[in-house]
Amino acid sequence: MHTERSERSAMLLSKNIQMSDNAFTALKEMIYERTGIFFSDNKKSLLENRLSRYIEDNGYEDFEKYIDILKYSPSRDKEFSALYERITTNETFFFRDVNQLQAFETDVLPMVVKELEGKGIKKMRIWSAACSTGEEPYTLAMLIRNRISQIYNSGWDIEIHGSDISEGVLNSARVGEYNNYSIRNVPPQYLDRYFVKNGNGKYGVRPEVKGMVRLSNINLFDEAKLRMFRGMNIVFCRNVLIYFDDMAKKRVIANIYDSLAPGGYLFIGHAESLFNISRAFKLVNINNVLIYQK
Repeated sequence: MHTERSERSAMLLSKNIQMSDNAFTALKEMIYERTGIFFSDNKKSLLENRLSRYIEDNGYEDFEKYIDILKYSPSRDKEFSALYERITTNETFFFRDVNQLQAFETDVLPMVVKELEGKGIKKMRIWSAACSTGEEPYTLAMLIRNRISQIYNSGWDIEIHGSDISEGVLNSARVGEYNNYSIRNVPPQYLDRYFVKNGNGKYGVRPEVKGMVRLSNINLFDEAKLRMFRGMNIVFCRNVLIYFDDMAKKRVIANIYDSLAPGGYLFIGHAESLFNISRAFKLVNINNVLIYQK
């Protein structure tokens, strides 16, 4: 009897729930409408592979039943959050794209400080959009702390906001513990100053860094929620546009433009461009790093 149950369990685990063409069309359109994330027709197997095990584990009969859950279930918001975790690639690590970060620390920060001080303002707002598990906003916080004694007078109010569409990765960011892969690019002096090695072999971000970052669940398509992100002086939205088609890119960039204060700066991925997406920004070259300015 035990053997029969084991065999049935093994068959269930090995079952590969397949997605019909109609289910793929319905699901990709639902994802696009909510988030702007675009799956072309040749990505059906990718979407199927990322979701089939989740559907099995949750006892849904097939993709059609799963789509009904997303449409009608009282728990659909939770289901969509789980869906977002599976369809996006949360590849990130500390001190990613160091040339951009150097331009941020040594050039953009001082320029923003000078401009704000000239207006009698000592409040700066920075937004890390699609921050995943938190490495980017925590990196920005460390860089700012490194510059405080050099360029900031007392009394500065610095807000760093990190946002992501996935509540799961934000929960990881709130914990603030990272493995060797995530911290592999951290300079030794930053590792010693801003991390503590925990008993589980992971590196925890120190409280003074975590305390600088506010984390929020934000969909870049959600104009209503994005109203709380107005007046940003600097926005990082790196390696995000790759998920969108041109129409969705234009909408997301327009939303970020509205979030920026006049003269604010936008960092996108070094392989990304706003060519044919927006003419609302001025392209600034800082030591061969291209940055967009409102």
